[in-house]
Amino acid sequence: MEAAAPGSGCGGGAEEPVVSLAEVLAENEELEKEARAVLGGSDHERCSYSQGAVKRQALYACSTCTPPGGEPAGICLACSYECHGTHRLFELYTKRNFRCDCGNSKFKNLQCKLLPEKGKVNSGNKYNDNFYGVYCTCKRPYPDPEDEIPDEMIQCIVCEDWFHGRHLGAVPPESGDFHEMVCQACMNHCHFLWAYASQLAVPPLTKVNSVEGEGVFLKVKESEEPKKEIEESGVEQQEMKEEKQMEQFNEPSTSSGSACPEVVTKSEEPVCKLKELQSKPFLKKDTATFWPLNWRSKLCTCEDCLKMYSELEVQFLTDECDTVLAYENKGTSDQETERRDPLMDTLNSMNRVQQVELICEYNDLKTELTDYLRRFADEGTVVKREDIQHFFEEFQSRKRQRTNRMQYYCS
Repeated sequence: MEAAAPGSGCGGGAEEPVVSLAEVLAENEELEKEARAVLGGSDHERCSYSQGAVKRQALYACSTCTPPGGEPAGICLACSYECHGTHRLFELYTKRNFRCDCGNSKFKNLQCKLLPEKGKVNSGNKYNDNFYGVYCTCKRPYPDPEDEIPDEMIQCIVCEDWFHGRHLGAVPPESGDFHEMVCQACMNHCHFLWAYASQLAVPPLTKVNSVEGEGVFLKVKESEEPKKEIEESGVEQQEMKEEKQMEQFNEPSTSSGSACPEVVTKSEEPVCKLKELQSKPFLKKDTATFWPLNWRSKLCTCEDCLKMYSELEVQFLTDECDTVLAYENKGTSDQETERRDPLMDTLNSMNRVQQVELICEYNDLKTELTDYLRRFADEGTVVKREDIQHFFEEFQSRKRQRTNRMQYYCS
């Protein structure tokens, strides 16, 4: 399998870049895995409107039907295929507690083909600039044709907007070191999270200071800054209390990330974790924060805290099934369950003698093909179409020879 470099001709003399079969298969498998994770939890055949506000689903915005300047609207996965297949769509990844808008009053000249009878509006839906195809505090599209700086986009778990890593006030940790992010604006809104951040948050790598007009970003290490500020405050730390609190927060969570516990509605704990943390010095900064796996399970669920979450409209923070990871795990699990093995389907339609013969043939083919391809891998050479054709011609020839010998001995 070969891929020619753009602009290279037959007589150019330059070597053509080569992509191995293993690399292509690995890349395709990774893309399929990502698609199953994002789309697996959403129905691609039936409009989700009848389910009401879906806890989390893949969503799209149609700029053909609802262009910038109009009312924002979101459509489910099935409607993106059936009703907007030829339209210009913005992929919104996933959103929480959203009901499909397709065909309602926001769509002047379109009726939903899957569920024509819908209410005029979905008052419970929340919208942001993503529905117009722009993201981050810079309000730019993604991918941005004018942005030459490679940068990862990270979604805030509160407002669900997407942000460039360089626009979060701090350089994010490595992607494998944290699982969720809360942006600067949402940290100001959910100010109580700063008390938890001192114990739970993954520290950023560096602090970002932009040089105005230069387009240059300076990275200044800040590992000692919090320590100095706390020392200067004149507050003495109580080591015994601190160790006890760390043990409490570092207890392993019972959540596996895929199996979701019931949402906590009432706490039996007599002590408010938040008040304990707020009694100690902690820093508030104008930056985003980054959080590890299962950090939500460590949030206080006393009556006062639950009331505060409700007032701030962030009740979902105590629900570990709200996480994108839980949604992706469910989607992957559902897809694996639904994927049927064609070989097993064929076997089930055969009698026992035919099943044994087919299994033997399959094992022979698998073994011989594996051995054949291993030679190419060991030599570092490319597998071409004629190589595969040659293999199957040889395999069929050997199969006929075996069959003829069996007929000779049986006659």
